[in-house]
Amino acid sequence: MEKRFICATQEYCDFTHHVAAPYLRRAFDLGFRPKSADLKICGLGFYRLWINGQEITKGCFAPYISNPDDRIYFDTYDLTPYLRQGENVLGILLGNGFQNDFGGAVWDFDKAPWRSAPKLALEFQAGGNGKSLSFYADSRFLTHPSPILFDEYRLGEIYDARQELPGWNLPSFDTTGWVPALPADTPRGELCECHAEPIRRYETLSPVSVTPCDGGYLYDFGRNTAGICQLHLTDAEPGQTVVIKFCERLKDGKFDQSNLYNQPVEKYPFYFTDFSRVEYHARGGDETYEPSFAWFGYRYAFVLGVRPDQATAGLLSYPVLSSDLRRTGHFSCSDETVNRIFDMIVNSDRSNFYYFPTDCPHREKNGWTGDASMSAPQMSLLFDTTESYLEWLRCIVAAQREDGALPGIVPTGGWGFAWGNGPAWDSVLVNLPYTVWRLRGDTRAITVTADAMLRYFAYIRTRRNEDGTVSVGLGDWVPVGKKSSRYDTPLALTDSIMVMDMANKAAEMLSAIGRTKDAADAASLQDEMLASIRRVLLDKNSGMLANGTQTAQAMGLYYGIFLPEERDKAFGLLMTRIRENNGNFDCGFLGMHTLFHVLSDFGESETAYRMVTGKAFPSYRNLLDRGETAMVESFQPEDGRECGSHNHHFLGDVVRWFIRSLAGLEIVNCHRIQVHPSFVRELDSAEASYALPGGTVAVAWQRTENRIQLTVTHPADVLCEIRCDRTVCEIHEQINAKQNRRTVYEPFSTEFCQLYPRL
Repeated sequence: MEKRFICATQEYCDFTHHVAAPYLRRAFDLGFRPKSADLKICGLGFYRLWINGQEITKGCFAPYISNPDDRIYFDTYDLTPYLRQGENVLGILLGNGFQNDFGGAVWDFDKAPWRSAPKLALEFQAGGNGKSLSFYADSRFLTHPSPILFDEYRLGEIYDARQELPGWNLPSFDTTGWVPALPADTPRGELCECHAEPIRRYETLSPVSVTPCDGGYLYDFGRNTAGICQLHLTDAEPGQTVVIKFCERLKDGKFDQSNLYNQPVEKYPFYFTDFSRVEYHARGGDETYEPSFAWFGYRYAFVLGVRPDQATAGLLSYPVLSSDLRRTGHFSCSDETVNRIFDMIVNSDRSNFYYFPTDCPHREKNGWTGDASMSAPQMSLLFDTTESYLEWLRCIVAAQREDGALPGIVPTGGWGFAWGNGPAWDSVLVNLPYTVWRLRGDTRAITVTADAMLRYFAYIRTRRNEDGTVSVGLGDWVPVGKKSSRYDTPLALTDSIMVMDMANKAAEMLSAIGRTKDAADAASLQDEMLASIRRVLLDKNSGMLANGTQTAQAMGLYYGIFLPEERDKAFGLLMTRIRENNGNFDCGFLGMHTLFHVLSDFGESETAYRMVTGKAFPSYRNLLDRGETAMVESFQPEDGRECGSHNHHFLGDVVRWFIRSLAGLEIVNCHRIQVHPSFVRELDSAEASYALPGGTVAVAWQRTENRIQLTVTHPADVLCEIRCDRTVCEIHEQINAKQNRRTVYEPFSTEFCQLYPRL
């Protein structure tokens, strides 16, 4: 595909200067019946595509969200089923998307060097019976303003149905008033076909209540998630204006958008006027509308401009969107509270995955690297993230500076190098390919990132302190009950551990693709960092790491800082810290990624379970009791302190603990699993499954009278180790590879089970 771009106008939309999204159409005659017809299309920012009036766009917000100075994406369509002999018409609607992301001014996207009006590149080729036709995007495309008067994917959309042009994308349409497209500047980025899963709707919510208030109507959809809205307006008056605003929460029972506004109004006044809203001007009659180029994170919609007879439950519905990732992991147990926590986090993972993991759908929609890095293990247990991670990793590699530094968000126009990064965030470069490799056996992401890892290690060596530790950027973010950056664990500890862990994983991965010398270099850095941590930050007499916080002790145990003979003392100090905090967790997101796993590894799953399901703050159960339906950005008490987003994913690693410890299913790699369930007193049963590339593995256990029955299912060529207390059973038999091995294991005597009574 060639980089031949066209546009409708050189003007581009802004807060105060609205420019309509353009229609583009190209009529062409086929004097033959095509046997093949392919279309490659790149719309910057977003596009919708029709052929002879039928929409065939692969998904919402196509083709992909990327920095066009690094990579520009196109999609390929087979048009053969849609073409006919004679006149045919391609119709395209272009939105601003990331090409004109002026709503991202907080992150300097309004100053992006690539910013322009939406533009289009396209290549069409058809052939059959010895004949062919091909063309590119050029001035033979005609353009006209569409009814979308304003669009910005954070802010929203303004649509005037009175300006619709029925039949604009059909043959024989009168194009009087349409003008030829203009040549547009060529983006600098590499042209790439998009292989990430498209964004599609997977369910539609109806309101659970409609309440008149403040001159409008409050629609509650019962769940805070992400998507668009669908307006079903009946008996509309011509020119009737309907405004819909979206929010995550109520305040004193009323619609509240104040958690959108964490920036000064003087600097970003648009946050208080334009954010997260749509405006619809009716043509008259019965009509339906969905925004094309904006999505929203919300539970509540506030509707203005409708009559009482229109304000029914049928007025508004909620199409829920996400990347079309295949579900791979499942969990359930006898405790409905735990099941609801699990579902809450699945919801957050879905609603924060739009091509890549984003940080909050109600406001930012940014690809924060640290968020994605810490969530990779649990997200990839729930969904097959392979292709989407691979595509995003290519963008991350392209965003890396020549000196090896990485930004805190990808894509970026340059923001995020001076603030918002550091080793915990930069670890995305390692954790994503490592997770995909371990769970799916796929080494492509390792190959894509290998050189970038080595550049990063060369860079981070230059940032080491004189004592060999690292303290760059952000640390144990969002500690319980505090502002995001007020973490207690020293940055030198968390950064140094993350660098050590990155080097360790990189050594494994580089070795797996045959780069033994580079693997040895990475292993050398791992050894250096471990030695520095132990020399500078560890008190060997007391077992205290740095200042001995829950995060410090849990991370030290999880990442292997302590020698075997030191681990019991270090864990004892962790339990002391937990008791001092009334049995509650007191970590930021780095500590929360490790704490529950460490507790289970030392036989304290009961303690972890109480932390998760206790009624008092802080706990995951406490969030449910407060009405949360998605995972929050931080644990804050109900005293007016703001938790930030009410739909985040990076505190959701607890679902991995549910699968790994409560059910007992741990995926060591795609050829080996370990089964080691924790039979906590409060549970009668638990089960989990994961769809490996070679077949599904599943674990289920249940109390039956005076014993526990454990059932394990796995493909025959997957090595399975079952460990129940002191009993270890290896199950591996070379039988038909297509046949699953199902094992019922009952190692418990009556006396043994009495150690686990139901309280």
